[in-house]
Amino acid sequence: MKNELIRKYARLIARTGANIEPGEAVVIHSDVEIHEFITVLTEECYLAGAGEVRVEWGSDALTRLHYTHRTLESLKSIPAWQTAKMRERAEKLPTRIHVISDAPDALAGIDRAKYDAVRAHTYKKFKKYLDMAEGMEKWCVAAFPSRAWAAAVFPEEKPASAYKKLLSAVLDAAKVQKGADPCETWRKHNAKIAARCEKLNAHKFEYLEYKSANGTDARVWLIPETHFAGGGEYTKRGKYFNPNIPTEEIFISPMAGKAEGKFVATMPLSWGGDIIDGFSLTFKNGEVAEFSAERGEALLRSILETDAGARRLGELAFVPQKNPIAAQNTLFMSTLFDENASCHIALGEGYTDTVDGYEARTLEECRRLGINESNIHVDFMIGAQDLSVVGYEGGKAVKIMENGEFTGEFKI
Repeated sequence: MKNELIRKYARLIARTGANIEPGEAVVIHSDVEIHEFITVLTEECYLAGAGEVRVEWGSDALTRLHYTHRTLESLKSIPAWQTAKMRERAEKLPTRIHVISDAPDALAGIDRAKYDAVRAHTYKKFKKYLDMAEGMEKWCVAAFPSRAWAAAVFPEEKPASAYKKLLSAVLDAAKVQKGADPCETWRKHNAKIAARCEKLNAHKFEYLEYKSANGTDARVWLIPETHFAGGGEYTKRGKYFNPNIPTEEIFISPMAGKAEGKFVATMPLSWGGDIIDGFSLTFKNGEVAEFSAERGEALLRSILETDAGARRLGELAFVPQKNPIAAQNTLFMSTLFDENASCHIALGEGYTDTVDGYEARTLEECRRLGINESNIHVDFMIGAQDLSVVGYEGGKAVKIMENGEFTGEFKI
């Protein structure tokens, strides 16, 4: 392992991602396979000032066994301690760190109907606690390689070589380099994203139009009281954090139920331990009316049937084609990385923190303005070398992106 760079990476997650403050409680979610890195990360959290660090372990292999051998009734049975844990999260608001390492097809072949039923049941059970914590807690999603994930990304390599290559790719994407302080690098990175957001927010676009020769031709309407965001964010309590490491995107949540036209995905989507590829979605009256996929069409259908909001858009995100993650020319098969190599949109839950003055608004007020509600948030990539995005403001067309790159005043 590259001990020096791995230590820097852990420090970046603790100090810039989670922005841990003295005495804070921290909860880390991770797969057991990467326990060595989690040990380093836990130490860095304490060095950053955490008063308590709790690690909650998972395992895709065990999840597969549970869904293979347990009944639906058994899986839907939620013990009292899990409910108490969710209530404590909503009341005490610990800082949460998720370190993902999943292989993209880790759960391929499991009973999807059972999986979806358990997910929906669990969400309904815990929704009130999730709503209580909305906008109030700091969180950060980062990643660390597993052997299975590395094999999926670099199948032509021997296991040791694949793992080494993926580790280097993850560290490069996170801007962790020898001889440099990644926390300072991220400070400058966040400042650049903020400057571009300021340019975009100087306009009040009514809707955005997307076009590409691959078949993408769509229009999506925006909520008047929203703004573009990216990089670091603030909770309603005024606590600063970086939710994603890495990130290259600028995003906004559109008006729920106001979209027309077709979006064609340009990368495979890893979702729920399986793959969807070669797919497209066509919106009519704001909802997905038609869809197709060369692989994983049944899984795509199950996503769309999750709940009433799953067929509506919750996010639009700009990512220039020329960026450090895309430059690696690596299909990570992980949304955290692939979404930051390409423009993308998301089905499902919208982001309340894109609402102007959301700190003083209730969740219900944000919903009434048009922020979509769903128990899923599924990003898929639509970026292309010829993608054009035009914003319309008072009948005037303003070109935001051309040939997959920011154009005009939006170049920074």
